[in-house]
Amino acid sequence: MQNRLKNLVIVGGGTAGWMTAAALSSLLSPDDVSITLVESDQIGTVGVGEATIPDIINFNRLLGIPEAEFMKATEATFKLGIEFVDWGRKGQSYIHPFGDHGVDMNGIDFHQYWLQCHKNGLDNPIDDYSLCAVAARQNKFSLPDSNPKSVLSHIRYAYHFDATLYAKFLRKYAQTRGVKRIEGKVEAVSQDAQSGHIETLRLDNGTAVTGDFFFDCTGFRALLLGQKLGVGFMDWSHWLPCDAAQTVASAHNGPLKSYTRSTAKPAGWQWRIPTQRRTGNGHIYSRAYMSDDEAISILLDGLDGDALGDPRQIRFKTGCRETFWSKNCIALGLSSGFLEPLESTSIYLIQQGISRFISLFPDAGLPAAVSDEYNRLMREDFEQVRDFLILHYKATERDDSPFWSYCRTMDVPDTLKRKIELFKAAGRAFRYEDELFAKTSWVAVFLGQSIMPQSVDPIVAALPPQDVARSLDSMHMAMMRAAQNMPTHEEFIARYCAATID
Repeated sequence: MQNRLKNLVIVGGGTAGWMTAAALSSLLSPDDVSITLVESDQIGTVGVGEATIPDIINFNRLLGIPEAEFMKATEATFKLGIEFVDWGRKGQSYIHPFGDHGVDMNGIDFHQYWLQCHKNGLDNPIDDYSLCAVAARQNKFSLPDSNPKSVLSHIRYAYHFDATLYAKFLRKYAQTRGVKRIEGKVEAVSQDAQSGHIETLRLDNGTAVTGDFFFDCTGFRALLLGQKLGVGFMDWSHWLPCDAAQTVASAHNGPLKSYTRSTAKPAGWQWRIPTQRRTGNGHIYSRAYMSDDEAISILLDGLDGDALGDPRQIRFKTGCRETFWSKNCIALGLSSGFLEPLESTSIYLIQQGISRFISLFPDAGLPAAVSDEYNRLMREDFEQVRDFLILHYKATERDDSPFWSYCRTMDVPDTLKRKIELFKAAGRAFRYEDELFAKTSWVAVFLGQSIMPQSVDPIVAALPPQDVARSLDSMHMAMMRAAQNMPTHEEFIARYCAATID
């Protein structure tokens, strides 16, 4: 009979730890596998708020969690995309929507038709042809229509929520399904003398925790994979030079937005994430180009409402572990690496780490071919997200600060360089190796930050310009009407998933 893993141990709680516990407990019977999570209330978590991408919907569905219940418990709001302000040029903004731009016609990407019209004098930005972007600018929201003929079928969305409340929600879910939580701080880790596999954790309260397989969710410390197993860190800060964040929550002021906002600043950028209770804010910046005091001042000056407390600093280094699975341990969340939350990918990368493990679920022999494949896939996931984030910095015309001059002129990975050159030459964008970001996402940033192709698809270029313009105008009007008929974001939440807020 095949030897099976019997004892899984998750070290660290927070979003990464409890997502792992929830996912494993939803698929594994407690009669077959013991799942233990070790965490200490003495150790805090990082986030004050969290923005996500649509993939989280699939994760919650996998767990069988009703959407409205989850949203009430986490004080969540809906998110239709991200508005980028002052990134390409100061005074310029665009929305990276979750839904598509327009409708592809005759097998040709919609943005080629937009490029042809733009060449002929069209003033409308491409996000005017995305229902998600149109609705976001009007602070409207509606769930997608399952009828593919409906314009509402083009809606895709994610959430903003309180990350601490999400972890608590998943903790309850996981414990109901047999996950055992042990309170304590890890003081020592012992390994098998021959294999080097982790065997036992010794906690500050004297408890010993043994396991067959361990998940390192200990945050930036990477207590197991980094400190104990000695897996190195790949530093990508030469491409993503921001290394600190000042964070603070603020009171709502004005309509509840159905999108995240990212505003470029002299040495980084500032986020705004609205939940039902408050707005999460953060200023990510490079300490090589800006002092902490100046960063705090910029953060507070950029708030929409009154600050709810004092700013808190988080320091980090962008990059990832050289391997994500070593011996009998996998790192998830901040233990595996950090890519700044510019495109809200933090939880996605946790999901990927969990789902990759489940799809490759090993027997107790832990075949090297399995861990090698896991590491290959996770490295690819991180590198693809990395390239998309770098694009935002590279694709700028700003020269008003040393930081932006550095970003504009820096060398970028060859994988990104090829994509930029291809789009500049012919307006072509492709999705490679099941990467997260689809063509629409790349096009949104390319065009939103003024990377304009030198030529248009030859087939589209040969079409009568008035026919192309008429098709685009019809799409735009249909989206405007659909958005106008939607309830406001606040109205929809009040009816669908209002949290009980003291």
